[in-house]
Amino acid sequence: MLEFIGKSPVDGINYSSLSKNAGITKYKARQYVQLLEKAFILHQVFPAGTNVLREPKVLMALPYRLLFRPWREALGGLREDFFAGAMEQTETSFAYLKSTRGKKTPDFLIDDPSWKKTVIEIGGRGKGREQFKGVETGRKIILSHGGDTDGLKRPLFMLGYLDQRDNSI
Repeated sequence: MLEFIGKSPVDGINYSSLSKNAGITKYKARQYVQLLEKAFILHQVFPAGTNVLREPKVLMALPYRLLFRPWREALGGLREDFFAGAMEQTETSFAYLKSTRGKKTPDFLIDDPSWKKTVIEIGGRGKGREQFKGVETGRKIILSHGGDTDGLKRPLFMLGYLDQRDNSI
């Protein structure tokens, strides 16, 4: 199951895909994911909204993804893994944004008093304002790999400096 998660794109991993791949029930897949989360190997990120299927996006704790893929191939997943780990470490409430089929949406929503309502896109140099098309919220941030601070961009590594007492960016 860990190998399947480590080799798959981050958007496709949930209880349904795990149960199908491992040949087990969704209930058993959920139990395994919860145990692996308690062992600090996986992170479960639930979707925002009330009218969505409540299956979480399953991410890995750092550096487990690198056991199954080379660094260059794993980079996109590692960015999201890092984000989830940083948010959980500071006990910040966040969720992933789910879209209708084929529609691009930003990655995460942070709905925490110190962050206000912030929409986050995780990505590299190619990410820009078009990722937020149709998103109506006050604050939008692109957390990118590198040191860019142009416009909406902020360095992803800065999340490693967040403190539980004041976890704003």
